[in-house]
Amino acid sequence: MSAYKYMSQVWKRPSASYVEEFMRDAAIRWRGEPTIHRVERPTRLDRARSLGYRAKQGFVVVRVRIRKGGARKPRARSGRRQKAMGVVKYTRAISLKEIAQARVARKFPNLRVLNAYWVWEDGKSTWFETVLIDPNHPAAKGRI
Repeated sequence: MSAYKYMSQVWKRPSASYVEEFMRDAAIRWRGEPTIHRVERPTRLDRARSLGYRAKQGFVVVRVRIRKGGARKPRARSGRRQKAMGVVKYTRAISLKEIAQARVARKFPNLRVLNAYWVWEDGKSTWFETVLIDPNHPAAKGRI
């Protein structure tokens, strides 16, 4: 088996391997970082490479923190019954991963989003890493 196969097996069951302990410590550091944070190397190299990442110029990896839970809807200003207010139990129309990709695309308008993958979650947040590519860089020209 290749090294990437071993990496993917470890991530399938984090509690049975060293990953859970490592990621708990990492999540403590990540909570202090900005919501959208560019990282030098992907946390899950096997997953990033399967989505198109290469360790060369023109490829960027960004970690995004998304708040977990249902969507919050603004409370109605005019009078209504509480039952008809429609503030809680409001389901998002798109997934957290899509929200993460959209936020990164807004933050880095000159780069194109290739894909994103789940990294870790705690009780409050979920972290995704998004793979971006520079369409104007000569080293990444044929990848889009």
